[in-house]
Amino acid sequence: MAKAASRTEKIPPYLFARIDKKKEEARKRGIDLIDLSIGDPDIPTPQNIIEAMNKAVADPKNHRYPSYEGMLEFRKAVADWYHARFNVDLNPANEVVTLIGSKEGIAHMPWAYVESGDVVLVPSPGYPVYKIATVFAGGTPYMMPLLEENGFLPKFEDIPKDVCKQAKLLFLNYPNNPTGASADDAFYEKALAFAKKYDILLCHDAAYSEIAYEGYKPKSIFEFDTEKKYSIEFHSLSKTYCMTGWRIGFAVGNSDAIANLGKLKTNIDSGAFQAIQYAGIEAMTGDQGSIAVMNKRLEKRRDMIIEGLNAIGINVPKPKATFYIWARVPKGYTSADFCEKLIEATGIVATPGSGFGDAGEGYFRLSITIGEDRIEEAMKRLKKLNL
Repeated sequence: MAKAASRTEKIPPYLFARIDKKKEEARKRGIDLIDLSIGDPDIPTPQNIIEAMNKAVADPKNHRYPSYEGMLEFRKAVADWYHARFNVDLNPANEVVTLIGSKEGIAHMPWAYVESGDVVLVPSPGYPVYKIATVFAGGTPYMMPLLEENGFLPKFEDIPKDVCKQAKLLFLNYPNNPTGASADDAFYEKALAFAKKYDILLCHDAAYSEIAYEGYKPKSIFEFDTEKKYSIEFHSLSKTYCMTGWRIGFAVGNSDAIANLGKLKTNIDSGAFQAIQYAGIEAMTGDQGSIAVMNKRLEKRRDMIIEGLNAIGINVPKPKATFYIWARVPKGYTSADFCEKLIEATGIVATPGSGFGDAGEGYFRLSITIGEDRIEEAMKRLKKLNL
């Protein structure tokens, strides 16, 4: 049999694939698992979106190949949504591209820009795809540590100048996965100044911008990069409208960056299924009331978990956004050791922080995407944990 390419040997097993294996082993032992490890909303997709999808699926015109860059009607809906939400104006013809989920677009960006010897600035801890996609493209990831004492924001001044000069892309993600951290206006201004100084394309992953609590409104990078000179921003309907399995998202921003990403996509995929694009149009232009209802429910879950952690001496501030809780493991444990103990002693599945990068060691992540009854049971089990 042919030998696999060397690039595949550089890629660790995808974080959640390893977790799935451990969960399966526990289930075989008869453990009742409460899975708080993966950010996959349990709340159903709103009914108006489902109805739009049903109608579109029945229309034969949607059974053929879609356009590579996405229907103009969908891209116009994205532009309208951006204007309503962020007061940002986009040209749907050349500043928006439809994605088969934002993960796809993020993974393809290094392929569009990175050559051997180029550097990509990657947050650690962070979404694993930033680093893995860079390695696949032949680039070198430079890991920017997100430290608690700095609010889980990277310190650009700590990056060596020679690294900055070799950097092509800078990945940022706020509100942040996995830490739940948020960025203020001063940080966005600093990030843009840094990108401008070194001619780096800033890639902002804004998948969690609508999952926010207590009146907090996360911002778009284009509220700062108003001329869309230095940035591209990735969005997904997955979290905002509970559509993770539908695989629909988009990228917006600098027209050259959008064109380069689109050029790559024309040679790799055949676009997003049109029926799902019609459902996406309904999601963005229809009743938005489901977002507030979802966030109220997630806020309650967040508070339940924070209270449960505090009760066993793991003190965590309440995140203003995302559906993640990022907490320090108790003294004497590594991230992996503590998560293994959680599974074996309580049946609770958490994600070890080390799986998101070296700077995530010493932490674990809980996702609040399961029902309140199961969270309540999980917190009861936590109180019996002997630390």
